[in-house]
Amino acid sequence: MHPQTLRQYDRLGLVTPRRTRGRGRRYTQRDITILRRVQYMSQEEGINLEGIRRILELEARVERAEQMLRQVAEAEAARARSRHRVFAADASGHIYETATGRPVRMNYRLLPAAPSPTDVV
Repeated sequence: MHPQTLRQYDRLGLVTPRRTRGRGRRYTQRDITILRRVQYMSQEEGINLEGIRRILELEARVERAEQMLRQVAEAEAARARSRHRVFAADASGHIYETATGRPVRMNYRLLPAAPSPTDVV
């Protein structure tokens, strides 16, 4: 790309390269990808620079929104896992928490039957 084109893209905020001590521009791989997209949209699609700036801005907003949505979904899933607690009791009556979704092995111990009224001597 022509240096003047790069300066114009920098002024419009399409890319923001890092600077050297001598104020030279240093582009990252991400910057280069954006520059290629800008060039394609401008030359192949016929989109003006203000339109391209707006497209890039909206794409960045969508990306941030999707990231926030993923974080909210992950937090909600973690909350849901913690809300559904499963408890079990062993034969002695001791109650304990088990892992959600795991079957609880039951050990039934028969208690002595209550004496029937006819058994009383």
